[in-house]
Amino acid sequence: MKTLRLILGDQLNHNHSWYRETDDRVTYLMAEMRQETDYVTHHIQKVLGFFQSMRNFAAELEEKGHQVKYFRINDEDNTQQLESIISNTIEATEAECFEYQLPDEYRLDLQLKEITQNLEIKTATADTEHFLTSREELTEFFKGKKQLLMESFYRYMRKKHNILMDGKEPEGGKWNYDKSNRKKWKGEPEIPHERGFRKDLSGLLKEIEDAGVETIGTVDAGSFSWPTSRADALSVLNYFCKNLLVHFGDYQDAMHTKEKFLFHSRISFALNSKMIGPGETLEKVIGHYRKNGGEIELSQVEGFVRQVLGWREYMRGIYWKEMPSYANRNELDNKNPLPSFFWDADTRMSCLHHSIKQSLDDAYAHHIQRLMITGNYALLAQTDPAEVDQWYLGIYIDAIEWVELTNTRGMSQFADGGLLATKPYVSSANYINKMGNYCSECKYSHSKKTGENACPFNSLYWNFLHEKRPYFKDNQRMSLMLSLLDKIEPDELKAIRERAAKIIRNPGNF
Repeated sequence: MKTLRLILGDQLNHNHSWYRETDDRVTYLMAEMRQETDYVTHHIQKVLGFFQSMRNFAAELEEKGHQVKYFRINDEDNTQQLESIISNTIEATEAECFEYQLPDEYRLDLQLKEITQNLEIKTATADTEHFLTSREELTEFFKGKKQLLMESFYRYMRKKHNILMDGKEPEGGKWNYDKSNRKKWKGEPEIPHERGFRKDLSGLLKEIEDAGVETIGTVDAGSFSWPTSRADALSVLNYFCKNLLVHFGDYQDAMHTKEKFLFHSRISFALNSKMIGPGETLEKVIGHYRKNGGEIELSQVEGFVRQVLGWREYMRGIYWKEMPSYANRNELDNKNPLPSFFWDADTRMSCLHHSIKQSLDDAYAHHIQRLMITGNYALLAQTDPAEVDQWYLGIYIDAIEWVELTNTRGMSQFADGGLLATKPYVSSANYINKMGNYCSECKYSHSKKTGENACPFNSLYWNFLHEKRPYFKDNQRMSLMLSLLDKIEPDELKAIRERAAKIIRNPGNF
């Protein structure tokens, strides 16, 4: 039977069972589409990264003897829409069966279901064979439970996959070393020079520009440094293990004006496009730890395992449990527009300027910059979570909706009303100053709540607590901060609220 198999841009799994044998009756379909470049405005490095990775993947399939039909962005017969590309290719190949791997985005899952319902040939689906859980596993795990605690799910995953376990107990006697992962980097230890994979994508950049694709951010296309092949991805992972893992856990929450990446692995794009898998990633990292146990502490490794085995799988499970309604949650009823400086980094607030400029320049920011700088500000300014979603989904090279939406609506913006997090991740400037050096280079004082040189985060923070107090009055984890709010003198609270109102009305002035 002649079969057409679809491969989406984030399904670049070289180890998938589809490719174990070659078959002249099977054609693999891949397409660069305006449908995918235009549903949100993406960072130019994100578009370049996905297109180049897709092209490399297709070329490697062909080298192994597989039949591939690949549509480039400017091909004359590229209709730019998934449904017509599929139907046209079925006709051209005379396919009698159409197969696809289950998508990780709800919109594509729905679209492909509708497309296959209208086809007159046999259809079938396959798993992507990437994640360590099924779509429904988290839902089953939390059935009958009142809270969806990530820590509970993480411990379940550790036991299920026998990762960092000593029999039935966690290796080292502790499940979680989060409290050891909060050091401020002050210039030491030395960070090995970031290793990139410089390649010239100027030709591809011109194709994207000729196609009229609207993008954000900047790129040096002649020296593109993100991994765009499995070989690149494995090299990035190996480099992390040999050079960065030794201090990863200690400084994973740290921020610094002179160091963008610190000890982070930068493998999230390779993971989310499936060029490498979570299982082999964990095996490599833990294997390196075992081999160099005397040099690397368990807390460094556990912090990494928690992100990949715990948080990543947890977020995907939440996505499939709660969609499609999750995408419209706005429990705090926040409606303010996203400030214009999110698109150009033109703000005098040092932490926001550095975090946003880095995002525009590199399509990258680590999780604390996303959560406690840009996300923290957006929530304190009571920004419409839909606008926050659009920005996060577009600007980061690793952002695919299943992971972006849950992190933004849930963890960052508390738009799900506490389904994911028991309290909002908000802070004043004190936390920002504690975890980085942004405040030392800022015109605003991190210790002042009011006055022209007071840090905007401070007035926004106390104003947020005041305005959202009715919502949080019964939240036990908010009781301490609400009691501190009560101790602020009425005149000072009035001044705080007036300054916050000014910042929210005219964010471009700050």
